[in-house]
Amino acid sequence: MNVPIQAEENVENRSNAEHGVIISTRDVNVYYGDNHALHGVSLDINKHQVTSLIGPSGCGKSTYLRCLNRMNDTVDSCRVTGEILLDGVDIYGPSVDEVLLRARVGMVFQKPNPFPKSIYDNVAYGPRIHGLADNKDDLDEIVLTSLEKAGLIKEVQDRLHSSGTGLSGGQQQRLCIARALAVRPDIILMDEPCSALDPIATAKVEELIDELKENYTIIIVTHSMQQAARISQRTAFFHLGEIVETGDTEKLFTSPTDKRTQGYITGRFG
Repeated sequence: MNVPIQAEENVENRSNAEHGVIISTRDVNVYYGDNHALHGVSLDINKHQVTSLIGPSGCGKSTYLRCLNRMNDTVDSCRVTGEILLDGVDIYGPSVDEVLLRARVGMVFQKPNPFPKSIYDNVAYGPRIHGLADNKDDLDEIVLTSLEKAGLIKEVQDRLHSSGTGLSGGQQQRLCIARALAVRPDIILMDEPCSALDPIATAKVEELIDELKENYTIIIVTHSMQQAARISQRTAFFHLGEIVETGDTEKLFTSPTDKRTQGYITGRFG
C-alpha cells in the first residue's frame, strides 16, 4: 500500500484551521450498463464543512455520493470514468486499498441499518476488523467515545449489550453514525439520513452533524432544501445527471445564477 488512504491517523490531531479541498472530482461520468447516469461532474469538497447535494429524485446525487468511497464497485454493470482525488490521490488507482478507503470515507445510509448485534458490538465491529484496538480497554474507549460523539451515550450507557435493533429509529441512525466514527474516518457520506425519521429525531441528527463538522468533512444528500439551508456551508444542485450550480449555501438559495436552480428551490419542479 503506497498511498495515504488509511484509517490509522487520529482525526482529532489534525488542524482544522483551514477549509482546503479534501476531495476533488473532475469530469466524472457514471454508466449503469447503457444508462449514462452522471455526465461530466466536477466538484470540490472542502475540509471540515458540510456540503449538501440537492436535486429531484433520480438526478444523480446518490450515484455521485457512492463514487466517493467506491460503493458503486459493488454494482456489476457500473462503470466510472473521470478523476476523483482524495488528498491528491486517485481513489480509483490500482494501488488503493478499497477497505481502507471505505474506513477513511464512511457511509451512513437512508434507512438505519444496525447489525443484528449488541449496541457495543455494532460500534466495535469496525475497530476489530481494522485492528485499531490493542486490547479490551482500548476497544471500550473507542466504543464509548464514538457513542459520545454520536450523541447517544447517555441514552444507551446502561444497555450496551442490548440489541442495536431494539433502539428507536433516530437512535439506530445515531448508532450507525457512531459505527462509522469508530474507524476514525476523515469524511462521512450521508445519503438522506433523516428521511425515515420524525422531526425530533431529525433535529438531533442535524445538531450532531453541526458538531461533527469541527473534526470531519460531511457530504449529505437531502431532498429537504430547508435541511440543506440549516446545516450546510456549501450546496451543489444536481439535475438530470449534471451539476447545474454549486456554491455558498446561503447565496445559492437567495441568489441562484441558473434559472433551473431558481425553478427547483421555488418549487416549480422536482
